Amino acid sequence: MSNMTIFSSGNLPSYLKNIELDATTKNLAGSGGGGGGNRRISIKGGVFRMMVNGEELMVNEERSMNVVIVASSPLGRTFYEGAYDSEAAPKAPSCWSPDNTKPAADVKTPQANTCMSCPQNIKGSGQGEARACRFNQRIAVILEGDLSGDVYQLSLPATSIFGKGVDGQKLPMQAYVQSIAALKLPIGAVVTEMRFDTASATPKLVFRGIRPLEESEYVISKEQGLSDDATRAITMTVSQTDGVKDKGESFAPTTPAPVAIEPPKPKAKPAPVPEIYDEPAIDEPVKVSKEDAPAPKADLLNLIDEWDQ
Repeated sequence: MSNMTIFSSGNLPSYLKNIELDATTKNLAGSGGGGGGNRRISIKGGVFRMMVNGEELMVNEERSMNVVIVASSPLGRTFYEGAYDSEAAPKAPSCWSPDNTKPAADVKTPQANTCMSCPQNIKGSGQGEARACRFNQRIAVILEGDLSGDVYQLSLPATSIFGKGVDGQKLPMQAYVQSIAALKLPIGAVVTEMRFDTASATPKLVFRGIRPLEESEYVISKEQGLSDDATRAITMTVSQTDGVKDKGESFAPTTPAPVAIEPPKPKAKPAPVPEIYDEPAIDEPVKVSKEDAPAPKADLLNLIDEWDQ
Protein backbone atom coordinates (compact mmCIF):
# COMPACT_ATOMS: atom_id res chain seq x y z
CA MET A 1 0.00 0.00 0.00
CA SER A 2 1.38 3.38 -0.94
CA ASN A 3 2.33 5.61 1.94
CA MET A 4 1.24 8.58 -0.18
CA THR A 5 -2.42 7.46 -0.13
CA ILE A 6 -2.79 9.25 3.22
CA PHE A 7 -2.26 12.48 1.26
CA SER A 8 -4.78 11.70 -1.49
CA SER A 9 -7.51 14.25 -2.10
CA GLY A 10 -10.17 12.27 -0.26
CA ASN A 11 -8.07 12.07 2.90
CA LEU A 12 -6.98 15.71 3.07
CA PRO A 13 -8.47 18.45 5.26
CA SER A 14 -10.58 20.76 3.11
CA TYR A 15 -8.20 23.69 3.48
CA LEU A 16 -5.44 21.72 1.69
CA LYS A 17 -7.41 20.77 -1.42
CA ASN A 18 -6.79 23.99 -3.37
CA ILE A 19 -3.53 25.29 -1.94
CA GLU A 20 -0.50 26.56 -3.87
CA LEU A 21 3.06 25.33 -3.42
CA ASP A 22 5.29 27.72 -1.49
CA ALA A 23 8.95 28.72 -1.95
CA THR A 24 10.15 26.18 0.64
CA THR A 25 8.55 23.28 -1.24
CA LYS A 26 9.96 24.50 -4.57
CA ASN A 27 13.47 24.95 -3.14
CA LEU A 28 13.55 21.46 -1.64
CA ALA A 29 12.03 19.84 -4.72
CA GLY A 30 14.84 21.29 -6.82
CA SER A 31 12.79 23.86 -8.69
CA GLY A 32 13.38 26.95 -6.58
CA GLY A 33 15.26 29.99 -7.74
CA GLY A 34 17.48 31.59 -6.42
CA GLY A 35 24.04 33.98 11.28
CA GLY A 36 21.97 31.06 11.45
CA GLY A 37 19.68 30.35 14.27
CA ASN A 38 21.41 29.47 17.50
CA ARG A 39 19.46 26.23 17.71
CA ARG A 40 20.48 23.43 15.37
CA ILE A 41 20.00 19.74 14.85
CA SER A 42 23.32 18.07 14.05
CA ILE A 43 23.55 14.58 12.53
CA LYS A 44 27.20 14.08 13.46
CA GLY A 45 27.97 10.47 14.34
CA GLY A 46 24.65 9.22 12.98
CA VAL A 47 22.51 10.53 15.85
CA PHE A 48 20.33 13.62 16.26
CA ARG A 49 22.10 16.18 18.43
CA MET A 50 20.31 19.26 19.71
CA MET A 51 22.81 22.14 19.61
CA VAL A 52 22.51 25.61 21.16
CA ASN A 53 25.23 28.19 20.50
CA GLY A 54 27.57 25.43 19.37
CA GLU A 55 27.12 23.36 22.53
CA GLU A 56 25.42 19.98 22.59
CA LEU A 57 22.51 20.00 25.02
CA MET A 58 20.80 16.72 24.18
CA VAL A 59 21.26 13.58 22.09
CA ASN A 60 18.27 11.76 20.63
CA GLU A 61 19.20 8.08 20.44
CA GLU A 62 16.17 7.27 18.26
CA ARG A 63 16.88 6.55 14.60
CA SER A 64 14.07 8.84 13.45
CA MET A 65 12.53 12.21 14.32
CA ASN A 66 9.24 13.80 13.22
CA VAL A 67 9.39 17.43 12.17
CA VAL A 68 7.63 20.03 10.03
CA ILE A 69 9.82 21.81 7.47
CA VAL A 70 8.90 25.50 7.57
CA ALA A 71 11.63 27.14 5.44
CA SER A 72 14.63 26.28 3.28
CA SER A 73 17.52 27.90 1.47
CA PRO A 74 18.11 27.31 -2.23
CA LEU A 75 20.66 24.64 -3.09
CA GLY A 76 24.12 25.96 -2.22
CA ARG A 77 27.79 24.94 -2.33
CA THR A 78 30.80 25.04 -0.03
CA PHE A 79 34.50 24.53 -0.72
CA TYR A 80 37.11 23.77 1.94
CA GLU A 81 40.80 24.19 1.15
CA GLY A 82 42.90 21.07 1.73
CA ALA A 83 42.03 17.43 2.34
CA TYR A 84 39.34 16.52 4.85
CA ASP A 85 40.70 15.57 8.28
CA SER A 86 38.19 14.29 10.82
CA GLU A 87 40.67 15.02 13.63
CA ALA A 88 41.37 18.63 12.61
CA ALA A 89 39.72 21.59 14.31
CA PRO A 90 36.55 22.83 12.58
CA LYS A 91 37.04 25.69 10.15
CA ALA A 92 34.96 27.94 7.93
CA PRO A 93 34.85 27.22 4.16
CA SER A 94 37.23 29.02 1.82
CA CYS A 95 34.53 29.70 -0.77
CA TRP A 96 30.78 29.26 -0.88
CA SER A 97 27.73 29.99 -2.99
CA PRO A 98 24.25 30.49 -1.56
CA ASP A 99 22.54 29.65 -4.86
CA ASN A 100 24.84 27.27 -6.79
CA THR A 101 25.48 30.02 -9.35
CA LYS A 102 28.41 32.20 -8.24
CA PRO A 103 30.46 32.90 -5.09
CA ALA A 104 28.82 35.00 -2.40
CA ALA A 105 29.75 38.69 -2.46
CA ASP A 106 31.67 38.48 0.81
CA VAL A 107 33.88 35.51 -0.11
CA LYS A 108 37.49 36.61 0.35
CA THR A 109 39.03 33.88 -1.81
CA PRO A 110 36.59 33.14 -4.68
CA GLN A 111 37.72 30.18 -6.76
CA ALA A 112 36.08 31.42 -9.98
CA ASN A 113 33.56 33.92 -11.31
CA THR A 114 30.83 31.29 -11.58
CA CYS A 115 30.24 27.83 -10.15
CA MET A 116 30.04 26.29 -13.62
CA SER A 117 33.51 27.58 -14.59
CA CYS A 118 35.11 26.75 -11.24
CA PRO A 119 38.08 24.33 -11.14
CA GLN A 120 36.75 23.02 -7.81
CA ASN A 121 33.65 21.83 -9.70
CA ILE A 122 35.67 19.49 -11.92
CA LYS A 123 35.31 15.77 -11.25
CA GLY A 124 38.48 14.60 -9.54
CA SER A 125 39.25 17.94 -7.90
CA GLY A 126 38.26 16.42 -4.55
CA GLN A 127 38.76 12.97 -3.09
CA GLY A 128 38.90 10.28 -5.74
CA GLU A 129 36.50 11.23 -8.53
CA ALA A 130 34.52 13.64 -6.33
CA ARG A 131 34.31 17.38 -6.80
CA ALA A 132 36.06 19.48 -4.19
CA CYS A 133 33.09 21.86 -3.93
CA ARG A 134 30.10 20.15 -2.33
CA PHE A 135 26.35 20.71 -2.48
CA ASN A 136 24.43 21.53 0.68
CA GLN A 137 21.03 22.87 1.68
CA ARG A 138 19.76 24.35 4.92
CA ILE A 139 16.25 23.85 6.27
CA ALA A 140 14.35 25.27 9.23
CA VAL A 141 12.25 22.73 11.14
CA ILE A 142 9.92 22.60 14.12
CA LEU A 143 9.21 19.49 16.16
CA GLU A 144 5.88 17.71 15.64
CA GLY A 145 5.19 17.68 19.37
CA ASP A 146 6.07 21.36 19.85
CA LEU A 147 4.95 23.27 16.76
CA SER A 148 4.89 26.60 18.59
CA GLY A 149 8.32 26.01 20.14
CA ASP A 150 11.84 26.60 18.90
CA VAL A 151 12.85 26.66 15.24
CA TYR A 152 15.89 24.48 14.51
CA GLN A 153 18.40 24.64 11.69
CA LEU A 154 19.42 21.45 9.89
CA SER A 155 22.15 21.40 7.24
CA LEU A 156 21.72 18.63 4.66
CA PRO A 157 24.73 17.13 2.87
CA ALA A 158 24.47 16.03 -0.76
CA THR A 159 23.81 12.42 0.23
CA SER A 160 20.61 13.49 1.99
CA ILE A 161 19.47 15.68 -0.93
CA PHE A 162 19.95 13.73 -4.17
CA GLY A 163 19.11 10.25 -5.39
CA LYS A 164 16.10 8.03 -6.03
CA GLY A 165 15.98 5.95 -2.89
CA VAL A 166 16.01 2.16 -2.75
CA ASP A 167 13.01 0.41 -4.34
CA GLY A 168 10.96 3.54 -3.87
CA GLN A 169 11.89 3.66 -0.19
CA LYS A 170 14.39 5.73 1.79
CA LEU A 171 13.79 8.85 -0.31
CA PRO A 172 16.34 11.68 -0.17
CA MET A 173 15.00 15.19 0.34
CA GLN A 174 14.58 16.27 -3.29
CA ALA A 175 12.74 13.11 -4.38
CA TYR A 176 10.61 13.16 -1.23
CA VAL A 177 9.51 16.78 -1.64
CA GLN A 178 8.83 16.20 -5.34
CA SER A 179 6.41 13.42 -4.35
CA ILE A 180 4.64 15.78 -1.94
CA ALA A 181 4.61 18.64 -4.47
CA ALA A 182 3.07 16.31 -7.08
CA LEU A 183 0.06 16.09 -4.76
CA LYS A 184 -0.19 19.91 -4.80
CA LEU A 185 0.81 20.10 -1.14
CA PRO A 186 3.32 22.53 0.39
CA ILE A 187 5.90 20.71 2.47
CA GLY A 188 5.03 22.89 5.47
CA ALA A 189 1.59 21.25 5.61
CA VAL A 190 3.03 17.77 6.20
CA VAL A 191 4.62 16.04 9.19
CA THR A 192 7.89 14.63 7.87
CA GLU A 193 9.79 11.71 9.34
CA MET A 194 13.55 12.03 8.93
CA ARG A 195 15.42 8.80 9.55
CA PHE A 196 19.06 7.74 9.41
CA ASP A 197 19.93 5.39 6.58
CA THR A 198 21.74 2.63 8.44
CA ALA A 199 23.15 1.27 5.16
CA SER A 200 25.23 4.43 4.69
CA ALA A 201 28.80 4.62 5.99
CA THR A 202 28.42 8.35 6.64
CA PRO A 203 25.48 10.18 8.30
CA LYS A 204 22.67 10.26 5.75
CA LEU A 205 19.00 11.10 6.22
CA VAL A 206 16.01 9.77 4.29
CA PHE A 207 12.47 11.14 4.48
CA ARG A 208 8.80 10.18 4.28
CA GLY A 209 5.46 11.83 4.95
CA ILE A 210 3.57 10.86 8.11
CA ARG A 211 0.33 12.88 7.99
CA PRO A 212 -1.12 16.20 6.82
CA LEU A 213 -1.35 18.93 9.44
CA GLU A 214 -4.69 20.01 10.81
CA GLU A 215 -5.69 23.50 9.73
CA SER A 216 -4.86 25.02 13.14
CA GLU A 217 -1.43 23.35 13.00
CA TYR A 218 -0.78 24.66 9.50
CA VAL A 219 -1.48 28.22 10.67
CA ILE A 220 1.32 27.77 13.23
CA SER A 221 3.62 26.23 10.63
CA LYS A 222 3.19 29.20 8.27
CA GLU A 223 3.81 31.69 11.10
CA GLN A 224 6.97 29.84 12.10
CA GLY A 225 8.19 29.85 8.51
CA LEU A 226 7.90 33.65 8.40
CA SER A 227 9.65 34.17 11.74
CA ASP A 228 13.06 35.76 12.23
CA ASP A 229 14.30 32.46 13.68
CA ALA A 230 13.46 30.64 10.44
CA THR A 231 15.18 33.34 8.37
CA ARG A 232 18.32 33.10 10.48
CA ALA A 233 18.26 29.32 10.25
CA ILE A 234 18.50 29.32 6.45
CA THR A 235 21.02 32.20 6.21
CA MET A 236 23.60 30.78 8.57
CA THR A 237 27.06 32.27 9.11
CA VAL A 238 29.93 30.46 7.43
CA SER A 239 31.29 29.67 10.88
CA GLN A 240 28.10 27.88 11.92
CA THR A 241 30.22 24.85 12.70
CA ASP A 242 30.86 23.57 16.17
CA GLY A 243 34.06 25.08 17.49
CA VAL A 244 34.52 27.79 14.81
CA LYS A 245 34.81 31.15 16.55
CA ASP A 246 34.92 33.63 13.66
CA LYS A 247 31.36 34.89 13.21
CA GLY A 248 32.01 37.63 10.66
CA GLU A 249 30.81 36.19 7.34
CA SER A 250 27.48 34.82 6.24
CA PHE A 251 25.70 32.67 3.69
CA ALA A 252 23.02 35.34 3.24
CA PRO A 253 21.55 35.03 -0.27
CA THR A 254 23.04 38.25 -1.65
CA THR A 255 23.62 39.10 -5.30
CA PRO A 256 27.40 39.46 -5.71
CA ALA A 257 29.06 41.88 -8.09
CA PRO A 258 31.34 40.40 -10.77
CA VAL A 259 34.64 39.24 -9.29
CA ALA A 260 37.87 39.83 -11.19
CA ILE A 261 40.39 37.09 -10.39
CA GLU A 262 43.52 35.57 -11.83
CA PRO A 263 43.14 32.20 -13.59
CA PRO A 264 43.69 29.50 -10.93
CA LYS A 265 47.08 27.82 -10.89
CA PRO A 266 47.02 24.05 -11.39
CA LYS A 267 47.11 22.12 -8.16
CA ALA A 268 48.57 18.70 -7.53
CA LYS A 269 45.83 16.12 -7.76
CA PRO A 270 45.31 14.27 -4.45
CA ALA A 271 45.83 10.54 -4.32
CA PRO A 272 42.65 8.67 -5.37
CA VAL A 273 40.52 7.40 -2.51
CA PRO A 274 37.05 5.82 -2.53
CA GLU A 275 34.21 8.22 -3.31
CA ILE A 276 32.30 9.29 -0.22
CA TYR A 277 28.96 9.86 -1.92
CA ASP A 278 27.41 10.50 -5.29
CA GLU A 279 26.31 13.89 -6.51
CA PRO A 280 24.02 14.72 -9.41
CA ALA A 281 25.62 14.67 -12.84
CA ILE A 282 26.90 18.12 -13.78
CA ASP A 283 28.59 19.26 -16.98
CA GLU A 284 32.33 19.66 -16.57
CA PRO A 285 33.53 23.29 -16.47
CA VAL A 286 35.41 24.29 -19.63
CA LYS A 287 37.26 27.40 -20.64
CA VAL A 288 35.12 29.58 -22.87
CA SER A 289 35.50 32.96 -24.45
CA LYS A 290 32.15 34.71 -24.05
CA GLU A 291 29.60 31.96 -24.45
CA ASP A 292 28.38 30.42 -21.21
CA ALA A 293 28.33 26.67 -20.80
CA PRO A 294 24.80 25.22 -20.91
CA ALA A 295 23.11 24.80 -17.58
CA PRO A 296 23.03 21.20 -16.31
CA LYS A 297 19.79 19.31 -16.62
CA ALA A 298 18.29 18.21 -13.30
CA ASP A 299 17.52 14.52 -12.85
CA LEU A 300 13.90 13.67 -13.56
CA LEU A 301 13.00 11.80 -10.43
CA ASN A 302 9.88 9.74 -9.89
CA LEU A 303 7.38 12.02 -8.24
CA ILE A 304 5.41 9.42 -6.31
CA ASP A 305 7.08 6.27 -4.93
CA GLU A 306 5.64 3.37 -2.98
CA TRP A 307 6.08 3.41 0.79
CA ASP A 308 5.38 0.83 3.45
CA GLN A 309 3.07 1.94 6.20
